[in-house]
Amino acid sequence: MGDYYLAIDIGASSGRHILSENQNGKLIIEEIYRFENGMKNIDGHLCWDLDELFNNILAGMKKCKNLGKIPKLMAIDTWAVDYVLLDKSGKRLGPSYGYRDTRVDGMDSKVYEVISQDDLYARTGIQKQPFNTIYQLMSTREMEGDLMERAENFLLLPDYFNFLLTGVKKTEYTNASTTQLLNPVTKDWDHELIKALGYKEEIFGPITMPGTEVGGLLPEIQRQLGFNLKVIQAASHDTASAVLAVPAQDQDFLYISSGTWSLMGVETREANCSKEAEEANMTNEGGYEYRFRFLKNIMGLWMIQEVRHELDDKYSFAELCQLAEASNDFPSRIDVNDKRFLAPENMIEEIKNACGESGQRRPESVGEIATVIYQSLADAYKKTVEEIQSITGKRYKNIHIVGGGSKAMYLNKLTAEKTGLNCYCGPSECTAIGNLMVQYLHDGIYQNVETARKSVFDSFQVDKI
Repeated sequence: MGDYYLAIDIGASSGRHILSENQNGKLIIEEIYRFENGMKNIDGHLCWDLDELFNNILAGMKKCKNLGKIPKLMAIDTWAVDYVLLDKSGKRLGPSYGYRDTRVDGMDSKVYEVISQDDLYARTGIQKQPFNTIYQLMSTREMEGDLMERAENFLLLPDYFNFLLTGVKKTEYTNASTTQLLNPVTKDWDHELIKALGYKEEIFGPITMPGTEVGGLLPEIQRQLGFNLKVIQAASHDTASAVLAVPAQDQDFLYISSGTWSLMGVETREANCSKEAEEANMTNEGGYEYRFRFLKNIMGLWMIQEVRHELDDKYSFAELCQLAEASNDFPSRIDVNDKRFLAPENMIEEIKNACGESGQRRPESVGEIATVIYQSLADAYKKTVEEIQSITGKRYKNIHIVGGGSKAMYLNKLTAEKTGLNCYCGPSECTAIGNLMVQYLHDGIYQNVETARKSVFDSFQVDKI
């Protein structure tokens, strides 16, 4: 029996503990624990319940002990941009706001009083999203300035959970790159920008790479769990982990990390901070080995997830795909990246209203609503392919669709039809797999990214459309 490795992958709607072994070069994975996640309304703000999340992290680790499968290494990945501020004793200051909270409204204009939007993009290469950390911190400075003054540390969420486990504070590169406060050339904090914005410089710690050892578990955590292990940094932005696990067999490929968000792009060695890239709202996020994820954030399956919830979870996602396909000829389309769909009170009504306001037919049936979403997503993918090809000067043959959305075969078929490209679908657990790949690379089980990706291709089902 070989060593076990543990990936803890926490998304905006759920988290999971995935145990893995490597058997004769093939990855064997087993989901041993799953838990719900979501923003909670606390005093009028959308916030994360970090205490509950950490309790679930520990509960899943206890399951390893109960199964007699104690991992040698573990790593944590989460979504990007959200963070905590810690005081000098390591305690959280204030709530952990979620990226969909409205406190960021108008904060972009405050930032642009210091640096123009064009100059900010040229300096960071990060696309404009109203919830980027740079704008969230402006909200803290403007509305809760005392918190920033009292803060001793700024930690993104995976780094915070690592700290709770080990007592060690480290800042991981791939997630830090999403803050819009990094220099893509130096791969370090842009201290000049941070200072100009009035953020407390000392709270931003040194940046370290995926695969860096954080430490062993704190004694009190060991007592709770009944074992010790080594915590390392994953490519802790979940998209960075997902892209790392893309089972591509060629160098030039497109990918869609398809989940709550659809992250569509290519892998590059240098950031592209050109005006053309800015106008297309592309972003340059950090990846493993200082690769860049040149991609666009597209609203993704968040919309169909919300529709499903508003229908009391009566339909499975597979059933929604079937209903959408049955209404395939319904003609109305929406701009999935319109901010009106970011956090509407009622997604179904918002979609109907958007169609009506643009002079199109309002969808009425569940199938019509679903097909509007899926068709509009596929249209967004087609447009993004065209933009990426124009900016990079390359033509691509293949799109790899990974993540939970790789199971949405109606959407995947639409994507293949509209783009005219080969679509390879799977694996669905790519984020956890990418997390595990860093652990295997750390231990020398894989020699490089290319051999690791070949192992993913050989280990999991990948369907071609």
